[in-house]
Amino acid sequence: MSGNGDGDSGLASPVERRGLAHAVVSRRRAQVVSGLRDRARPASAARPPATGADERCDICGTTVPPDHRHLLQLVERRIECVCESCWALRSGDPEYRPTGSRVVWLPQVDLPDDLWATFQIPIGLAFFMDSTTAGCVVALYPSPGGATESELHFSSWSRMVELNPALAGLEPDIEALIVNRLSDPPAYVIAPIDRCYALTGTIKASWEGLSGGARLQDAVAAFFEHLREDASAA
Repeated sequence: MSGNGDGDSGLASPVERRGLAHAVVSRRRAQVVSGLRDRARPASAARPPATGADERCDICGTTVPPDHRHLLQLVERRIECVCESCWALRSGDPEYRPTGSRVVWLPQVDLPDDLWATFQIPIGLAFFMDSTTAGCVVALYPSPGGATESELHFSSWSRMVELNPALAGLEPDIEALIVNRLSDPPAYVIAPIDRCYALTGTIKASWEGLSGGARLQDAVAAFFEHLREDASAA
């Protein structure tokens, strides 16, 4: 009989063990379901999902017009779409910078093949920015998966600036030199950093097959034509 010192060993019976196991499994299932529900919920009630063609501020979630402003998140080098209020409030924060505004077409750039080779960029299309977080000039070149980053040797970029003094005024973080050696003749333009990242997005969206395809070539040509028009209008 249970209850006396000899018969009570402190161990649960088989029936009790099965009941305990069932309770543990049920609890774990409930935890999994709860976790999935949490992941399915919006991150914040103040940041409703965009619908249709609506674009939203990446900071507060409010709807923004098509010609909205951008901020550069310095550490992750991420372009944030922002409303006017967030642009005014956050543009002075240490981790953000307002993107540049000028577009300068450079009709003549001295870039010898041996200097280009030192940049170690596998394609003839890239943009170069002076990154304060990296402490050097960074080259980013587009690919089907997005932008690939490469930090340049100081001596290589120093020689580039010596040959092309206009690059000495390149604003850190917020603008970059875009180089397109795939076109004939090659194209060189100083552009706001959000336009540079827009180029990588254009390439990612237009890429077809192994080499990119004709659709990609047309998209890149149209992108640079818009830059040329903006530079002429400035």
